[in-house]
Amino acid sequence: MAAGPDPANGAVSNHRRRRFDVRVVPHRRRSPFRLRDWRMSTKLATVLVVPSMAFLLLAGVQTSTLVGRTTALNDFSSQVGIGRQITAAVHHLQQERDRSAGELGELRKGGDRQTAANDLKPLQAATDKAIVDLSRAAEPLADADASWRVAFSEALEAYDQVVDIRAAIPPAVLSSETILSNYHRAVGALLDLLAEPTPGQNQPALNDAVLRYVQLARVKELSSRVRGQLYAAARAGAYGTEDRVILADLRGQQLTALGAFRVAATSAQIRRYDETSVSPMFLVATDLEERSLSSGGASPQVLPSEQWWSASQQRQESLRQLEAGVLDDAVRQAEEASADQLRATLLVVGGVVTVLLAALLISLLIGRSVARSMRLLRSQALRIAQVELPDALDRLKTVTGGVPRIEVAPAVVRSLDEIGELAEAFVAVHRSAVTVAVEQALMRRNVNAMFVNLARRSQVLVERQLELLDDLEREESDPDQLENLFKLDHLAARMRRNDESLLVLAGTDSTRRWNRPVGLGAVLLAAAAEIEQYQRVRIESVADVHVVGHAVGELVHLLAELLENATAFSRPDTAVVVTARVGAGGPLIEIVDRGLGMSPAALVQANEVLASPPAADVAAVERMGLFVVSHLAARLGLRVRLEGGEDGLVARLVLPAELLAAPGNVELDAPPSARMLAASAARGLAAQPGAGWPGAAAAPGAAVRDLPVAGRPPGVGVPRQGRPMPVRAEDVLAPAAANGNGNGGGWYSRQGPTSPVVPAPAAPPTIPVTAGTNERGLPVRVPMAQLSAVTRSAQPMTAPTRTDPDPEAVGGMLSRLYSGVRRAEAEDTTEIPVPPSGGHDEGGRRQ
Repeated sequence: MAAGPDPANGAVSNHRRRRFDVRVVPHRRRSPFRLRDWRMSTKLATVLVVPSMAFLLLAGVQTSTLVGRTTALNDFSSQVGIGRQITAAVHHLQQERDRSAGELGELRKGGDRQTAANDLKPLQAATDKAIVDLSRAAEPLADADASWRVAFSEALEAYDQVVDIRAAIPPAVLSSETILSNYHRAVGALLDLLAEPTPGQNQPALNDAVLRYVQLARVKELSSRVRGQLYAAARAGAYGTEDRVILADLRGQQLTALGAFRVAATSAQIRRYDETSVSPMFLVATDLEERSLSSGGASPQVLPSEQWWSASQQRQESLRQLEAGVLDDAVRQAEEASADQLRATLLVVGGVVTVLLAALLISLLIGRSVARSMRLLRSQALRIAQVELPDALDRLKTVTGGVPRIEVAPAVVRSLDEIGELAEAFVAVHRSAVTVAVEQALMRRNVNAMFVNLARRSQVLVERQLELLDDLEREESDPDQLENLFKLDHLAARMRRNDESLLVLAGTDSTRRWNRPVGLGAVLLAAAAEIEQYQRVRIESVADVHVVGHAVGELVHLLAELLENATAFSRPDTAVVVTARVGAGGPLIEIVDRGLGMSPAALVQANEVLASPPAADVAAVERMGLFVVSHLAARLGLRVRLEGGEDGLVARLVLPAELLAAPGNVELDAPPSARMLAASAARGLAAQPGAGWPGAAAAPGAAVRDLPVAGRPPGVGVPRQGRPMPVRAEDVLAPAAANGNGNGGGWYSRQGPTSPVVPAPAAPPTIPVTAGTNERGLPVRVPMAQLSAVTRSAQPMTAPTRTDPDPEAVGGMLSRLYSGVRRAEAEDTTEIPVPPSGGHDEGGRRQ
């Protein structure tokens, strides 16, 4: 036995899956570096994220600028605010310096050192306290800009020098200029620190505010130095050689600083200064200062020390109050600018965040809508490709009547954009595919109807040919010519089996049917009778099993195809062994041959075809045997499997319980006919128990001879019978009159029955057997349902005693009987019209 793989069905369809197969591009791996391989969600996220990131970057730059400006203004406001502590430290340091200058003048004149030290100690303590307050206030500005921190460090270093020089004042070991220069440097460092705050670019109002209080502080500093110079001269009792030059220079610088202040100050500040300058205490100090001026070449007047100190101290206090007011204006303006900038920054940041969140939300909604539409479209496309369309094709392949209406689901995406149009295009493609499949199903049904019509027409011709061969066999006495007729008879039987294969190809049942159970041995013999090299089939053992009648014809056809394949692809000098036994899973039939065999890959493909019958196509016609076996096995529920043997193949069939008949309800098989005995006796099967005829026995005196066997050694003659008859399936399976006493014998025995019987003609049933009515109201006949030779066994009847019938007469009678059966079948299958949708087929079944 040999069979190659089906090229058109190399793989079993597996479109029914629990979930969709998402590997739409299985031939290439997805790469994250190829843009075209990105998922749609990734592409949408990229399209949304890139502009958002660009916007966020620009907004971040703008926000960073605003935050930097806000920070700068905040630091500026803090630096301007610490100006209160700076001016307080400068004021106390000025008092200590001016008082130290007077004490130095007194000490130069011989004053008491202890008294000078005691007078300076409260002023020095006040200055130290002011510097401590300044350092404490400057701690939050430790992270301020570098220039301010440098200026603050320089001011502290200068004050440290003042602290160090204090010890040199009571002894007066150093010159006054050396001691006072340290004070001048410390006051100058503090004034530089006071002028250090910078609001940044595009802030002219804040720059003017800083300039105003810095200029006023310089005016106050110059006024303080004038006071110290005059107080030192008053305590010393005379002016020094350079005092008048220094006083003139200081007065000139004071007037310049005052002019700069008036230029930068606001009108309100100028008005307050003017009001302060005309106050009584301010005028007293001014009058005393004017006395120190030289006029008309006269020497400047030395002022009373205590009077001058008291008047100048009050003037300095007035300037201190004016300075504090101008500084408060600057601090308030700086705080307002910082607050405005912070408010603007927060508004901008809030606006940026709001716009960004709104953009992200809108983008997310749009992207989610697009992704959802794409996901729905993808799911519908996969469902159409892997579920709906294959199911529709399966329904159209298995339909036997009219083509059913197949509904195409509408598009799941209802939008009017391009994705919605694409979904409608998918639905249009699906509808077109279903339309094409329906047209193909109609065409396939028409082709199947053509196959059925042609096959049955061919069956009619073959049956007529068999009738003619029967007539020729009855009238022929030449053994050689009769052997040729036997060969023609078997070829005609094979042609009939090919016609039945065409019916299987078209999905139609066979016309040969049996209504009663048949023994498995008879089924095997009938299958062997259907092939050309039936002589090579050896049935070794058969289990006592009976097959239901409606499955006999198709089971015989299936076994005949397997036997034909086994004999065709094995050596002609070998036998094909058939065994049937009852196994654990049911009756098991094994067909073993010694032939070419098959490769493992071909065996796997052939078993896949047997397990899942393929659709009818050109490849199925080219390998009709495998196709017919797979479809008949699926129709009967059999399990057929091919396995490798020692030198060939082993075909194993497992019969299901549905095909078995209970032994108590089984009628006895009829005895074999004469045309079967001619072959079976030669193989030793005529009297074999379990082979299909329980009571069969060879006729006494009948010579048992071998029929021609392919592969016989040369030189061996072929013995023949007098008038052998060819073997056919209907000859094996057709019922005949059973022996009433169970002693065996029958019409085929040349000795005649022990109790002679006369076969009575079978009367037709009173009520015809029909399968309903067709659409025209006419009854539909059931083929062969009213043929008594097939549907019912003859009841034994006791006849008057007579002489043994002539075997030739009996043979002619049976031949005419089978001729009538074939004519009835021919009349029933002469014309096979294609049934319309909803009509009936040949068996009366609804389509």
